[in-house]
Amino acid sequence: MPRPSSRDRILDALERILVDSGLHAVTLESVAAKAGVSKGGLLYHFPSKEALITGLARRLAEAVEAEFEQAERTDDVVGFFLRTSVPSSEDGAVYWSLLAALRTNDVASEEARRLVMYCFVRWAEILREHIDDPVTAEIVRLVGDGLYLSALAGLPMPDPALLDELRQRLTRDATAGTS
Repeated sequence: MPRPSSRDRILDALERILVDSGLHAVTLESVAAKAGVSKGGLLYHFPSKEALITGLARRLAEAVEAEFEQAERTDDVVGFFLRTSVPSSEDGAVYWSLLAALRTNDVASEEARRLVMYCFVRWAEILREHIDDPVTAEIVRLVGDGLYLSALAGLPMPDPALLDELRQRLTRDATAGTS
C-alpha cells in the first residue's frame, strides 16, 4: 500500500489534533510534527492555519461529493441520505471540530464556509429532485440534519430499530406520490 501524500498526511494530522485536543491545539508547528513533515513542507501545501482548515473543508466536500454520486444511482435516496446522516464517531468528531473552526473568524475562510454549506444545500437539492412532495422532502432533510448534528454533538441516538422504522416510513411517504 503506497504511503499517503504529504498533503494527505498533513490533513490527517490536522484531523487527529482536532479530535484529540481541539482547535486551540492546532498550530502549524503541531500539525507539521504530527504529520512528520518539516514546517517548510507544511507551508508549501498550506501557508496558514486558515489554509489548513480550508483544505480539510475541501476534503470533506470531496468525500460528500462521492456520496452525492452514489445517492443519484440508488433507488432509495431517502434511506441512503438517512444512513449517511449518522457519521461514525471518529468522523463526527472531525466534523464537529471543523464546524467549530468555521464559527471562528480568525481561522475560517469564506471558501471553507461555502464548501460546508454546499454539502447541506446539495443534499436538499437531491432530496427535492427525488421526492415529489416538497413538504416530505423537507421533513426528510430536517430529520437527516437532526441526526447528523445529534451525532456530531454526541447526543444519544435513537435505537437502531427505531431508526430503521423511521427510514422505512419516510421512504414510504416519499414514494407515495410517485407513479
